[in-house]
Amino acid sequence: MSGLNRETLHCSVGITAYNEEENIGPLLRAMLDQHLHRVEIAEIIIVASACTDRTVPIIREYAALDTRIQLIEQEQREGKTAAINLFLQAATTDICVIESGDTLPDAYAVEHLVRMFADPTVGMVGAQKVAVNTPDHIVGLLSHLRLRMEHTLCLEIPRLGEMIAFRKVFDRIPPDVAMDEAFVEAIVVERGMQVRYAPDAVVYNTGPTTIGDFVKQRRRNHAGHLYLKHKYGYAVSSIQNKRVIKVALKELWGIIQLLWVLFLLAVLEGWSRILGWYDFAVKGDRHVVWDMAWTQKQNVESVRDQNGAAQGNHVAERAVAVEKQGLGTGD
Repeated sequence: MSGLNRETLHCSVGITAYNEEENIGPLLRAMLDQHLHRVEIAEIIIVASACTDRTVPIIREYAALDTRIQLIEQEQREGKTAAINLFLQAATTDICVIESGDTLPDAYAVEHLVRMFADPTVGMVGAQKVAVNTPDHIVGLLSHLRLRMEHTLCLEIPRLGEMIAFRKVFDRIPPDVAMDEAFVEAIVVERGMQVRYAPDAVVYNTGPTTIGDFVKQRRRNHAGHLYLKHKYGYAVSSIQNKRVIKVALKELWGIIQLLWVLFLLAVLEGWSRILGWYDFAVKGDRHVVWDMAWTQKQNVESVRDQNGAAQGNHVAERAVAVEKQGLGTGD
C-alpha cells in the first residue's frame, strides 16, 4: 500500500439539531468516543435551530470538554438545508459528515464512512440506518420492514440519508431543496464521482411510533424527491419503481405470513405519496421547514439499550424453556 493510501483522512462533522435535549448528549458523547484509525475528526459543528429546550446548554457543556465542538445558533428555524449551509460555511476540511440530531452513531461509524474516501473517485458515502424500536407494534414493524427493504435496495444502488459523508465540492444547497442528501447525491453524480453505501457504518434512530407520524415522514420525503426530480432532473432510487418492486419481491419470498403487513405498508406509503404529490403539485409546499414527526424525538441510546436488554431476556427465557423440554423428554 502506498504512503498516499495510508495517510490520515481529516473530516468535519456537522450535526443539525432542533429541540434534541433527549438525544444530543449521548450523540456528542458517541461522537467523541469514535474508534478512529485512518480518520481524524477535525471539528464537530452543531447547528442548533431556534431550540426552546436544553439542547444549547447541553452542547455548551460538551464544548467546554472538547475544543473541537463548536456551536452555531439560529434565532429562527429555517429548515435543515439552511442549517447545513451554515455548517458548510464553517467547515474547514474537504470531507464533510452530516448527521441528524435525533440519531446515534455506532462506535465505528465515522471511520467506516470516511475511510472510503481514500479512493479519489468516491464522492459520497452513506451509513446504514437501524431502528432501535422493537417491532412489537404495527408501526414499529412497518418501520423495521421499510428499513430492511431500503438496506437491500442500497446494496444494489445507494439511497442515502440520516448520516452521510461527502467531498466538499459545492458551497451551499439551494434553499428550496428539502431533501439535502438527495441533492448532494445528484451533485456528486454530476461531477462524475461514485456514490457508495457503507453497511458497516451504522447509525441508530427511533422510527415513528404512530401511523400519523409514519405517514407524515413518508409524505414529506416523497414530496421533496418529486421536487428534486422536477426542478433538477435527478431521481433517487426509492422513486425508481421497478427497482423498488424488485427488492420488495425478494423480501416477500419466505415471509408470506407478513403479507398483511406489507399490504398496510403499501397503503400507508401510497397515501403518503399522494399527500406528498398534493404538497408538491397543488400546495407548492417544499417542506423546507417541515412538520416534525415528534415521536422520533427520543434518546436513541436509551431506547436501544432498553430494547437490547428486553431482547436478551426474551432469548434467555426461550433457552430455559427449551432446556426444560429437553429434561422432560429424558434427553
